Amino acid sequence: MRPLQLFDPDSCTYTYVLFDADTREAVILDPVDEQLERDLQVLRDHGLRLVWVVETHAHADHVTSALKLAEHTGAHTAAPAACGITTVHRALQDGDELAFGAQRLRALTTPGHTAGSMSYVWQVDGQTHVFTGDTLLIGGCGRTDFQSGSAEALYRSITERLFTLPDDAIVWPGHDYHGRTHSTIGHEKAHNPRLAGKSLAEFVALMNNLNLPRPRRMDEAVPANLRGGIRHDADGAEREVPRPAQGYAGDVAPELAWRWVQEGRAVLVDVRTDAEREWVGFVPGAQALAWKQWPGMQPNPAFDDGVRRLAAEGKPLLMLCRSGARSIAAARRATELGATAYNVLEGFEGDLDAEGHRGRLGGWRHRGLPWRQN
Repeated sequence: MRPLQLFDPDSCTYTYVLFDADTREAVILDPVDEQLERDLQVLRDHGLRLVWVVETHAHADHVTSALKLAEHTGAHTAAPAACGITTVHRALQDGDELAFGAQRLRALTTPGHTAGSMSYVWQVDGQTHVFTGDTLLIGGCGRTDFQSGSAEALYRSITERLFTLPDDAIVWPGHDYHGRTHSTIGHEKAHNPRLAGKSLAEFVALMNNLNLPRPRRMDEAVPANLRGGIRHDADGAEREVPRPAQGYAGDVAPELAWRWVQEGRAVLVDVRTDAEREWVGFVPGAQALAWKQWPGMQPNPAFDDGVRRLAAEGKPLLMLCRSGARSIAAARRATELGATAYNVLEGFEGDLDAEGHRGRLGGWRHRGLPWRQN
């Protein structure tokens, strides 16, 4: 049994889906924001129920879709504790295990590329698989010149932790830029040009003289990834106009959305579940049209007809969910159906803060906009 390996051509990122053949419970590693719909379709095609969304580290070259996947599927999120990602359900320490069906994914701390980098070991059918993120690549390794990186720590993580795994353990890297898909621990020990036969001093000297360009998306990606991939960076004048988006009309700040509704220019559509509106609160006058429903966060079969009905007035639709994840998917689907649809940034409750509470980091309620609770 092997993982499903998926590829993002823009960042050359590998995303992995692991699953238990009997229960169909699944884990996804290092998902990419722009590939959200692809990953959801892969889960559907294979009849999988996602239970964990896992990161190897806080990425600098792409934005994760972790919280969006959690919103869509009901999965929990997990990431290395040392990364400081504030939105995860479980902050992982060395040796922790994540269960999916009868399978277990074991955390292996491997700092160096970043201070919080972690690899994951999966043993199934007598074979060891290790998902190394940016720690160990095929014929290379991750850089160490930002995010508290350390060449010394990386050398020890690889030589004292990863290289102690069985030689036939399959290495599944976080990236590859030359079309290679996997390697083995034995092959990398013997042939990796940055590590094979290199002393610690030689490795440190090599890493300190790479002179690589700064990741082009670092300023965008790292802050977003520390919040699970949800970007709430509109501010000041940017909150007064829609922000362009891919696949739908754009993103609007909650205050702008409410102004449009008051002026009669748009229809506010609450795409949360009935239970969320009942127990958490709702916006007076908003149209209730769930994107997915409990139990199991199943797609709402009445969604398309509801969009057509609401769009018949000729006004743009403003999609509102809990934190701005499901509403993006709903806006994209409404656009496919011919509507002009926007995503309301931050959602009704906003992001999780460092204590795991919502309502303090943006959101409709936090902004002081009208809402009620039954």
